[in-house]
Amino acid sequence: MANTIFRLNPQNKVLYAVGLFCLMLLVQKGAATQFTVGGSKGWAIPSPNDVHFNQWAENNRFQIGDSLLFNYQPDQDSVLQVNQDSYTNCNTDSYQQKYTDGHTVVQLPQSGPFYFISGNKDNCQKNEKMVVIVLADRSNRSQDTNTTTSPPPSGSTDIIPSPAPAGEESPSPPPTGEETPAPVSETPPPPPPSGASSIFISSVTTLGAFTASSLYFLL
Repeated sequence: MANTIFRLNPQNKVLYAVGLFCLMLLVQKGAATQFTVGGSKGWAIPSPNDVHFNQWAENNRFQIGDSLLFNYQPDQDSVLQVNQDSYTNCNTDSYQQKYTDGHTVVQLPQSGPFYFISGNKDNCQKNEKMVVIVLADRSNRSQDTNTTTSPPPSGSTDIIPSPAPAGEESPSPPPTGEETPAPVSETPPPPPPSGASSIFISSVTTLGAFTASSLYFLL
């Protein structure tokens, strides 16, 4: 591989380097991120000098596919994933998920808010709780915006005849047994070519034939 790269001319080397750089950006963008909740202190009651969990969450950008890592003492604490009402009231009896292993990884599979509280109600009332907002996937939204509805076929529109002007009667239908005359084309037939045009066309045709025959003999 190294020998092949050094054999490339300078222009191809630049293109090769740009391609590798773009590939690295795509891989970095597509990789999910795992966030450690609370940093080195982990999931615990925040002290007055500590940054509260909601402040920590506001300083980060969470996207679909990312995950949260909760580190805590399993025999003293736990993590509850709850709805907004249980989050506000620190209701530890109503929850969506409960984690007690001490090293909990929670996936963020969709956009929107995720509510977490401590399984210890006293800890929750001391601000051991957090709201995480996952950003929406903007790629699907842009695809929906760029999608346009195609207009209906032109032949599907029915043509409705306009009514007769005021004071005039509409034409009566033809009597039974008589055929309806075919509509007469309003486009006049092309005028016959004038004598000058005929002479000009004849001259051009003769000159073309003469030129073709001359080229034939010359070749």
